[in-house]
Parts: sequence; C-alpha cells; structure tokens
Amino acid sequence: MGRRLLRALGVLAYVGLVLVVFTMSAYVAFNVFVRSGVTRVPDLKGLSEEEARGRLSDQGLEGRHRPEDDRFDGVLETGRVVTQRPGAGSMVKRGSDVDLLLSRGPNQVPVPETRGQAVQAAQVTLAAAGLQLGETLSIYSEDQPGGLVAFQDPPAGSLVPPSTPVRLYLSIENLSQTYVMPDLIYRSYDDVRGFFEQRGFRLGSVRFEAYEGIPTGIVLRQFPLAGHPLRHEDPIALVVAAAAPEGGA
Repeated sequence: MGRRLLRALGVLAYVGLVLVVFTMSAYVAFNVFVRSGVTRVPDLKGLSEEEARGRLSDQGLEGRHRPEDDRFDGVLETGRVVTQRPGAGSMVKRGSDVDLLLSRGPNQVPVPETRGQAVQAAQVTLAAAGLQLGETLSIYSEDQPGGLVAFQDPPAGSLVPPSTPVRLYLSIENLSQTYVMPDLIYRSYDDVRGFFEQRGFRLGSVRFEAYEGIPTGIVLRQFPLAGHPLRHEDPIALVVAAAAPEGGA
C-alpha cells in the first residue's frame, strides 16, 4: 500500500514538473514572438525632417508630418523637429507612424502701416498688432502735414517678433516757416513790438522792471533765447526796463 502511494505521488510530481516547464516555455516563446515585432522610438528632437525619417526607417517606423501641427519655436530653426508623438523611448510595433511636429522658427507678426496717422492713433494700431510704440523722432516731409507719421522703422509688412518697438518719424512743418530768434537785448521795446507784429508773430508776457542805468523801454531779457527756433504760433516773452506806461503795454 505504501509503495503504491509513493509511486502515485511520484507520478503526480513528474506531471506537475512537466506542466511547469511547458507553461514557462510557452510564455517565453509567446513573449519573444510578441517582442520581435516591437521597437523603441528614437529621440528625434532637433533633427531635420529628412534626418528624422531616416532614423525612424532604421527602426522600422514611418515618419508622418502634417504642416498644420507645426509650431513656433524661439530656439530651433525652421524645419527642425520640435516634438514627436509617440515620445522618445516609447515601445511601438514596427511599421507604426510617428508624428513629426516641426519648428516654424520664432513667432513673428507683420508690422502694420501707420503712415499718415497721428502718434496716438499709430500707437493703437501697433498695440492691436502686438507691437509697441518705440522712439518718436521729427523729420521734414513734403508728403505729410505736421504731426503725422511720415516714416516708420521697421517698415510696414516686415515680419518681427511680438512686442517689437516700432520707431516713428513724425513730420514737422515746412522748414521755411521756422525762424531763428534774434537777439533783442538792449533794443527798444517799441521797435521790437512793431517788428514782430508786422510779421505775424505775437507777443506773450511783457513785464516791466525798474533797472538802474538802463533807459526806459529797453529790452532786458527775452524768451525764446537768441538763436532758438521760432514759429508764428510761439509766444514771445519780454522783460523791459522801467515801469509800464499808463494804460499798459
């Protein structure tokens, strides 16, 4: 009886061992079969499209590029791989597609036309385009009235990064209408007033001060100073020797 039991137990142990070996062999064979059709996705970032496709082909994969998925990038030049799907290191079946997202280069916006606009309107136009108002300078222009934009830098239509400052050149009036302020010190106030009034200029503040040793009616100080530019609309301020005559100046 004991021998039969031992023999039965031995048979059972042998059958169990065979089953374990068979199961493990089947698992290993299945795993090898499955993994034989799997590969790791290489890192493609920074490669050109042609280089990326070549690297994928070596792994039995296909590169797929859809231009609408491309994105701006301030580091990688245009046409270089910015990112990929699936990512580098992913395990995929051979023959699978890998999406390539390429760089469009730095984000750029077109500079709008501001010529002929006042500086406030030009600032609004630039802000709407994502740009900033830069330095404003004056320039003589025969084409634009005074105070309007005659030129801009960068010019309209140029592609620049967002927030780029745009320099504006504002037109000034015809230089023939701008004069040089003469030296009025120690000249007669009556002569000075007549000179400017006959030529369309206007006197602004005229103040009279007593000044020892200076005859009445002589100009002591002036503004604008001698040599400064003067236009018809600029007020002229004078300080004249002695008290104001009766009835005002």
